[in-house]
Amino acid sequence: MIELTLYTRRDCELCHEMEQVIEAELPRFEAKLRRVEIDGNAALEGSYGQEVPVLFVNDRKAFKYRCTPRELRKRLLREVRR
Repeated sequence: MIELTLYTRRDCELCHEMEQVIEAELPRFEAKLRRVEIDGNAALEGSYGQEVPVLFVNDRKAFKYRCTPRELRKRLLREVRR
């Protein structure tokens, strides 16, 4: 199973865009998405405050700000082959 973790903020348009890309691609893969809002968490805001959205794939940073469906598919296919 591929684990995706999306660090995001409330009212973040880029975050909503990336989440839509992820949700559209998830059915093609055995993957699970965990969404983490960083607002109000000082440690997470310190780590990701200027980079959201940030997507980790199996605990490795894969994308920040944007990803296209094609880029995400390519990345997830690499995980499947591991």
